[in-house]
Amino acid sequence: MNLISEILNYNKEFVETKQYQEFLTTKFPDKRMVVLTCMDTRLVELLPKAMNLQNGDAKIIKNAGAIVSHPFGSVMRSIIVAVYQLEADEIFVIGHYDCGMTGLNSESVIAKAKNRGISDDVIETLGHSGIDLSRWLTGFNHVREGIEKSVNIIRNHPLLPKNLPVHGLIMDPESGRLDLVEAGYESDGSVS
Repeated sequence: MNLISEILNYNKEFVETKQYQEFLTTKFPDKRMVVLTCMDTRLVELLPKAMNLQNGDAKIIKNAGAIVSHPFGSVMRSIIVAVYQLEADEIFVIGHYDCGMTGLNSESVIAKAKNRGISDDVIETLGHSGIDLSRWLTGFNHVREGIEKSVNIIRNHPLLPKNLPVHGLIMDPESGRLDLVEAGYESDGSVS
């Protein structure tokens, strides 16, 4: 059985036996928070447990490295929608140690894409179109650097209120320990 068939078979039983009922909630985050975190598989269950988050407590946005790569990209759009449409009052940017984006080498990614059938012509066309793949497919030297950059972009975004707390943290992907990088309350004059 292939993966999609396995998922659909399980889903049918899940719905028929009403297992979804324990997850019912609204679209508004109960803890009025947004979490931008990494897509790392080790964080799927660990991060919510380590933060005492239940289903419905937070809007969780995941990408490679918990990075805001562009102030007007899809991650920022999601954060802005969460703040203005879904009543979120705080932002948490949470990276993790041993992140795959640490030291990510664009040449390696491009070589692997070519090995899977992406032609040199496509790579060249993208370059001629103004897309700098070497910059776009580059990570960071240390996870702290990535968190600080993302926090700074969010905190200084022209479409977000200046008093919106934006926190930066790094998680240990084995123990779930959270290390504070930046407390958002300090930036708005509040006591943390």
